Amino acid sequence: MRVEPDDLLRRMRGRSPAGFAIALHVSFTTPRYLLQAYDAGWLEVYSRKGYVMVDPTVRWGFQNEGSARWSALGLDDPEGVLAAAATQGMPYGVSMATTEGGSRSMASFAHSTREMSDLDVAALWADFRELHRATHGTDRLAPEMHEALRQMSIFLTHA
Repeated sequence: MRVEPDDLLRRMRGRSPAGFAIALHVSFTTPRYLLQAYDAGWLEVYSRKGYVMVDPTVRWGFQNEGSARWSALGLDDPEGVLAAAATQGMPYGVSMATTEGGSRSMASFAHSTREMSDLDVAALWADFRELHRATHGTDRLAPEMHEALRQMSIFLTHA
């Protein structure tokens, strides 16, 4: 049974109540779709300070596959990106990356009150990989699905 991207996003949002960022099908440094559901205040700070250039979750996503909790990634964060995220209500999180079908996707999921459990991580990983697969080769998707994904990307990025 195929799960629709909006259902996957809804489930991932439920497991990451402090928000997420998902970069699907990254080519060089640009994702085909960037879905962000973080608080607008954090998105503004992140953008203004240019954190994407020094974010340990982004660096990890380009260099690895699988998942890593932010508590492990914070050990190599000289610019204090994860500490800044914690002051914005996101002290806990997990980052993920996958490369399938010749395409790389990366994501980070945040929680405000607790470390992500192994069950949370496993469920997010399964949904994230399914979203990667469902959106791979979007040039072959029906035009209405491609447009729906584009609209979700715009909506979630600028929410």
